[in-house]
This record gives sequence, C-alpha cells and structure tokens, in this order.
Amino acid sequence: MRTASLSLLTILYLMLAVAPAMASYSNGPYNGTTDAWTINFGFTVSDSFTLSGGTVSSFHFVYWDASASDLLTTADLQLDTTSFGGSARTVAFSNTFLGTNQYGYNLYQADATGLFIPWSGGAGYVTLSNACSTSGCSVSNPIYWDENSGPSTAYANTVGSIPSEAFTLGGCGGDCGPPIPEPSSILLFGSGILGLGGVLRRRLF
Repeated sequence: MRTASLSLLTILYLMLAVAPAMASYSNGPYNGTTDAWTINFGFTVSDSFTLSGGTVSSFHFVYWDASASDLLTTADLQLDTTSFGGSARTVAFSNTFLGTNQYGYNLYQADATGLFIPWSGGAGYVTLSNACSTSGCSVSNPIYWDENSGPSTAYANTVGSIPSEAFTLGGCGGDCGPPIPEPSSILLFGSGILGLGGVLRRRLF
C-alpha cells in the first residue's frame, strides 16, 4: 500500500509540473458597431486590466480598418501600473478578418504571441500607440481600436476618459521560459523511474 501511495503521489507531482497555472484577462467580446479610437498618428489609448503575477505571453485586440489590404503590421505596446506608463515595445501582429460593419469598416482581430513580458501581478494598464500598416507607419491609413465598453477603465491621450476597448491578455502563472517537455514524455519518464524502483525493491528484499 505504501509503495502504491508513493507512486500515485509521484505521478501527481509530475502532472502538476507540466501544467502551469494560466493567467488571462479579457475585457469582453468586441462590439464593432459603436465606435473605435485611433492608435496611430500620435493618438494613444490605455485600458486597465487585472492579472495575476507571471509572464504575459500574448495580446489580442479588435480594430477597424477602412482598407481591406492595408492591414496592421506592428504597434507599440506598453504594460504598467499607470495609464500610458511603461516602456514601449514594438510588437508584430497577425490579422484575422471578422467582417464589415454598417459604416463600411473592415473588422480584424490582431494577435501577438511570444511576448514574454514579466508582470508582478495586480492592476495595470495596457497602452497601444504608433500602429503601422502594410503601407508604413503614420502614412495615410488610420487604425482604430474597437470600443466595446467592457469593465476596464480607459483613456485616450487627447480627450481623457473614454469607454474601454476590446482586448485579451494571456500568459503563464509562472516563468514562460523555454518549452518544457511534453506531458506524456515526463509521465513516461516518471513511470520508468517508478518501475525501476519496483524492480530494485524486489531484488533487495
């Protein structure tokens, strides 16, 4: 019985080791029909969030675009405890077409992954600015962050308080360092150790 209990505990610990707690914040679904706020040409928007400590590994948001081909490529992203605070980093985005709204704007979901931004935990603000599109940066095509009036507090640098925008932050509860082995590989390794222990026990006793 003692050997069986130890075996079960060992397998449980191995499973926990390959399943880190995930942290995420969503400001709700996109709206796409009410309003949107410019995040290029010198305009900046900052939205609040609350996230447990760890590493932010992804950022997703929805934007309006008058063009069907001049799409978002990069934007400056900041995370800080205050609105518009923190060091800006230029982040590359991929785009998924969501549809066209009643004003003729194309709606896209922009996705950035592999960010690995440390976050100590608690309330903060995510800020977007300097959005660039296929045609370049600050050229002729405005990029508008979709307003969805979610639970976040939000600000635009030119007008102050505004309804909040559609976005999601995702990450790991701990350090999202180098890829860890597949769970099946670790469990197989653990089972092998347990099996070897059983053989040695039978030979010694």
